[in-house]
Amino acid sequence: MLKREKIMNLNKKNNYSSFWLNNGWDNNTSIFDDEEKKRGVDLVALASYRRAISNFVSIVTGESDIKVTFKSSGDSYTDGKKVTISAKLDDKLFDSTVGLALHEGSHIKLSDFNFVRQLDTNIPEEYYRKGSLIGFEKHEVLDKIKQLLNYVEDRRIDYFVFKNSPGYKGYYHSMYDKYFHAKVIDKALQTDEYTSLDWDSYIFRIINLTNTNSNLDALPNLREIRSLIFGHVKRLNSTAGAFNIALQVFDLIVKNLTKKKDSENKEQQQQNATGDESIENVADNGDGGETVESEKPKLSDAQKKTLENAIKKQNKFMNGDIAKKRLSNKDKASMEAVEAAGMNYVDVAGATDKWTNKKVPTKVLMVRKFNRTLAESNTIQMIESPDYKWGNTEIRKNAVSKGLVMGTVLGKKLQVRGESRETKWTRLDSGRLDKRLVAELGFGNERVFNTTFVESYSDAFIHISVDASGSMSGEKWINTQTCVVAIAKACSMINNVDCVISYRSTHESSRNNNFPLMMIAYDSRTDKISKIRNLFHLIRPAGTTPEGLCFEAIMKEIEPASNDKDSYFLNFSDGMPMFGNKDIEYYHNTAIDHTAQMVKQIRSRGVKVLSYFIGDSYYRSSYKGTFSKMYGSDAEFVNVTSVLPIAKTMNKKFLEK
Repeated sequence: MLKREKIMNLNKKNNYSSFWLNNGWDNNTSIFDDEEKKRGVDLVALASYRRAISNFVSIVTGESDIKVTFKSSGDSYTDGKKVTISAKLDDKLFDSTVGLALHEGSHIKLSDFNFVRQLDTNIPEEYYRKGSLIGFEKHEVLDKIKQLLNYVEDRRIDYFVFKNSPGYKGYYHSMYDKYFHAKVIDKALQTDEYTSLDWDSYIFRIINLTNTNSNLDALPNLREIRSLIFGHVKRLNSTAGAFNIALQVFDLIVKNLTKKKDSENKEQQQQNATGDESIENVADNGDGGETVESEKPKLSDAQKKTLENAIKKQNKFMNGDIAKKRLSNKDKASMEAVEAAGMNYVDVAGATDKWTNKKVPTKVLMVRKFNRTLAESNTIQMIESPDYKWGNTEIRKNAVSKGLVMGTVLGKKLQVRGESRETKWTRLDSGRLDKRLVAELGFGNERVFNTTFVESYSDAFIHISVDASGSMSGEKWINTQTCVVAIAKACSMINNVDCVISYRSTHESSRNNNFPLMMIAYDSRTDKISKIRNLFHLIRPAGTTPEGLCFEAIMKEIEPASNDKDSYFLNFSDGMPMFGNKDIEYYHNTAIDHTAQMVKQIRSRGVKVLSYFIGDSYYRSSYKGTFSKMYGSDAEFVNVTSVLPIAKTMNKKFLEK
């Protein structure tokens, strides 16, 4: 199957979630890979799963404290406190996963788990006696009534959701399609399978009452059972109420099982008296002809085996015993770090499909909160972890320390930004009365008013974006870090200036695919300057340069200019934009033109752009035209080892009125 065909088929299966989520939301799961290829866990996608499902559960139940977590240890079913979901990320039926979580979450809100736990004492003694008459042990009666209660309670819970949150019906339908509506079930309902007067037959027919192929004449009282359940489910408001319905259903079933026992005893007595004669008579249709075989379809032996497995799957669902893939403790810790860092995929345009050469959405990995937990998780290649040491730690620490010192110098040069100047104008026709000139009113002077004009700069927002591709390694990286830290330190010295620093590169996921990476490392609105001192030496260059793709992903994070706030975008880069993975290409004119378009879009928000080219004389001559095409007149070729050129260009923009 071609790759495009595979994704189309997946979207058909997940057509309900596509209403809520972005198109192609889960393309990152490497669904195009051959099935036999072993793939790791995409922790970012896994976190997105949990976050989306958690939101759905909160909306449907109206309970914000119902926790949605991955199975790591213990039981897979809901314990009345949290919803447990499978860690299997390549489950293409995302809708069914949502449906199951909503189902379990609704049980937490509506079901009385204490009542169920004490079910053995809640069952009246007479029902144990009724069961014993047909050979059921006490524990069997308990299990069978619990089975019926589970079914009725499920219907009660589902009706509540359908009534109060009809927009979520699609998820439920997907869930039941997965666990209940197997083709072999559809066919079995049309046959004589499970039509004997026994418990298994009744349960099979009851739990499939909602199936369009259900035959209400397959067993005695099946119509009454259906009317009993679905006639009352709309009015049930408690687990105890569902329990009472379950007892009534039990009565109807047991009544027919008792008849079967009596019939078997009577038949045995007849056989003892007449031998096998009666059997022969049954074969006669009364007119000497042969018995006409039923026209109902029949199941093959293989289909019967499949049916048996499908029924087991249904019973496990009713018992809340659905198999769910565990998440290792290591992956769970890493995923928690991912969530704490606010990591998710953002869809952007600009790249072309390798196979069609058409523009297609591309996923950019966004990291919104760089912290030590993320660094220690060994999740992002851009960040040095305990498991992977890169370069000389002391050199990088010294670069940060040097930047803080230089920033103090730069901050003093920019202090004028935060200053205000008052100019007082006197002897005016209007304004505030100047008490010193009141006496002149008697001499015909009416210009006795004054006013004070306060001249100051607006508040400012600065977003610094740094190219962290592999080509920035070595001295260029050390010097750039020093310069960036210096700017951040300088901004921290000015009261009305906010500063955000982001780094862009690429990230290889554990599912064997690359993604553009955009990481917000520092935000003065929420972070202290000490974060730079403690963590910035862990940031390292790696990967390629998905310039414009990252700019598009960060667009909403850049504050637009307003009447009372100036906005600046400072870019540090050393070369051509380029990126590619197994699905898309982003090179040459495609990347250059898209980057230029994104820079133009940034400017359209009233943001002033400064772009610093990092490189030697060779790179300057080679890329000058390209760099200017992308950034226009705001392209600056600077030596990042000196703070003075930076101060000069920044002052030029900062002090513009």
